[in-house]
Amino acid sequence: MEEKEGLKKRFKELADKSWRNNVYMFTGFLGLSELSCFYEMERELSFVPSEAFGGFEGAERVMIRFGSAEDFGYEEEFPIVCLKISPLMQKFADDLGHRDILGALMNLGIDRSTLGDIILKDNQGYVFCMRSIAPFIMENLGKVRHTSVLCAETKEIPSVREEELAEMTIQVSSERIDGVMARVYKLSRSDSVELFRQKKVFVNGRLCENNSRILKAQDKVSVRGYGRFLYKEPQGVSKKGKLHVRILVYGG
Repeated sequence: MEEKEGLKKRFKELADKSWRNNVYMFTGFLGLSELSCFYEMERELSFVPSEAFGGFEGAERVMIRFGSAEDFGYEEEFPIVCLKISPLMQKFADDLGHRDILGALMNLGIDRSTLGDIILKDNQGYVFCMRSIAPFIMENLGKVRHTSVLCAETKEIPSVREEELAEMTIQVSSERIDGVMARVYKLSRSDSVELFRQKKVFVNGRLCENNSRILKAQDKVSVRGYGRFLYKEPQGVSKKGKLHVRILVYGG
């Protein structure tokens, strides 16, 4: 609770400073709980425009920018860069995963708030980070697991398009979120409900404590410890009255 109140105080300080001085102010990268905390304050902070962005559309970890070009008369980009982490010799490289790259970065002693999402493609990692920490990472990150790597800034950001996500079709009794989660992650209904009690479920970046919530098309569901998926739409009804529902599951 104390940590949450400290975070809210920080949001308020940044918003106030942006409004008073007519300058853009930025948070660090926010995780799901931190972002949900910000959304709880959205109305309180509405005196200054704000925007969330993580370096690419659909990013889970995002920064908040307070201020707008309409109010200030100028634009300031988010201080985010993308670093490409590539094995020096792909032929002999380990099969690098999200945890491997994140672990290597955290072993450098940097703060988690300076790091955004990590995208994996063709055994290369694309790391979104704050511009201020990028030179340090490029200079000091030389190995991930047992693989020697090259780290360099890149403008070639790999897209995360819907057609690249893993697609699955499930059968559910209704569009209730607890039932959909149970099918997606192969959980019992009671285990699914318990995740809501543990405050581990987020919909579109906001904490969801209502396990009977009805999902809508394009809702993005994140479940701590399990992953995230995009809810698409029902695609018909079975002979027994079950809904056929299309789901897109994020990897990495």
